[in-house]
Amino acid sequence: DASGLYVMPGFVDLHVHFREPGLTHKETVKTGSMAAAAGGYTSVFCMPNTKPVIDSAENYSMLMDIIQKDACVNVYPVGAVTVNQQGEVLADIETMADMGMKAISEDGKSVMNSGLYSEAMKIAKDKGIVVFAHCEDINLVRGGVMNAGKCADMLGLNGITNAVEDIITARDIMLAGETGAKLHLCHCSTKDSVKLVKDAKDAGLPVSAEVCPHHFTLTDEDITEDDANYKMNPPLRAKEDVEALIDGIRQGIMEVISTDHAPHSAEEKNQSMAKAPFGIVGLETAFALSYTELVCNKKVVTLPELVKCMSTNPARIAGIDRGSLTKGKVADIVIADIDEEYEINAEKFYSMGKNTPFNGRKVRGKIVKTFVAGKEVIL
Repeated sequence: DASGLYVMPGFVDLHVHFREPGLTHKETVKTGSMAAAAGGYTSVFCMPNTKPVIDSAENYSMLMDIIQKDACVNVYPVGAVTVNQQGEVLADIETMADMGMKAISEDGKSVMNSGLYSEAMKIAKDKGIVVFAHCEDINLVRGGVMNAGKCADMLGLNGITNAVEDIITARDIMLAGETGAKLHLCHCSTKDSVKLVKDAKDAGLPVSAEVCPHHFTLTDEDITEDDANYKMNPPLRAKEDVEALIDGIRQGIMEVISTDHAPHSAEEKNQSMAKAPFGIVGLETAFALSYTELVCNKKVVTLPELVKCMSTNPARIAGIDRGSLTKGKVADIVIADIDEEYEINAEKFYSMGKNTPFNGRKVRGKIVKTFVAGKEVIL
């Protein structure tokens, strides 16, 4: 009985890190997929920066075996662009695509060799798969751990400038235009990336982009002490960047909300920002944060428009037949109580990672039930 509740197509996350194989002290396919179901996600795309990297038919097949055994939602492995994500030799993109892979990404870094990246894009175009781009000029990072500016200066921390992202965003869009590859820009965080995406779309290029809830909910001014739960890549940006991202969502320039769910152990995150790894968890907070911030507080989008950003659009971009409640479609469904108010409690997360800057934050919108292919996911 869903009376008084809101029924939506299951959410689709184009950007998660499930850490398996090899990094199972942070997360596993089992715990990550449980976190996904708890957050209303029925399909997720997991990034290849595992140990070993998902860069070959053998490693892709190994991960698929784990997924078939342990996942309670649809999990789609994303293949690496280069062998071991070293940026030197192309991964076996063709074979992985023939095995059903939907996308490639070097996520966690960019392929700095533009010639090599262009070759990968041509293969992606030929195979009909998407390129998920993490845009970061590694030569400009220089040990940065948060947004460059007065907040970083006050905390005595090295900053990451907007140019780190913007330069590679511009390059990747140009290469997409040249090769015809479908390009999806991951976790955009700057005002100029919104402008670049708008210009690319206006020019008719096959470009789409995502924003994460932390990037439109928080600014670098929310970092008042050295707390690694606020350390993610790209970093929390300035107010003007956040306003541009929100405006991009309002205008439909930024079509997708993804989580970049990046769990780490408490031991890893309980270090200084200078030492701790980048990344926060997001699967179990994304809907409530997005609904509270974009629909209730700022009235940027309606709830049906938010559902498009979290379900319909990502499904279309990735080329999976999901994101719809139309008769005859697969019954991937999420039911939410959109009136329930509560405090986020990281200790109750199904994810092994508790690394969130949102612990204790008041939100609205609680996921009540998640169904995958018509069956309720019991956690």
